Amino acid sequence: MSCSFFFAVRIFGRILRNWFDIQEKNLTLSCSSLTSLNILQTMSIPFQTIDWNAVPKTEHIGENGIAYWQTMQYNGLRIRIVEYSKGYLADHWCRKGHIVHCLEGEFISELEDGQKFRLTKGSSYVVSDELSSHRSMSEEGVTLMIIDGDFLQ
Repeated sequence: MSCSFFFAVRIFGRILRNWFDIQEKNLTLSCSSLTSLNILQTMSIPFQTIDWNAVPKTEHIGENGIAYWQTMQYNGLRIRIVEYSKGYLADHWCRKGHIVHCLEGEFISELEDGQKFRLTKGSSYVVSDELSSHRSMSEEGVTLMIIDGDFLQ
């Protein structure tokens, strides 16, 4: 073999090592010191079904109207069926992240800056923690599935 071949192999080896070092650093930065991986490990939930008819409802008074929550709480994860009564308006601006899916009816998600988004049956929104201040309102009532937890931080 020629010296130039061995030289090329050595250079290529250095390039690969540098590339892997960079990728390892990027992985560490993008995972925020592996926090994302730790969150996924703590959310180990075995297969199960949920009979929402058997989950008790809790009442939450809004500025106007009432919200009824049926909540399943797991380590780092909360799943809720939420019903807003007619004329419901949340009593606070929420900064928590959610995945919200409209099961029946329609509602408006209002952002603190005045933007309003109408969601109807079959539509959803998603937002991470601390990325907006939002509140819900419903003229005719609505049923939602809301999922939130550590994975939205």
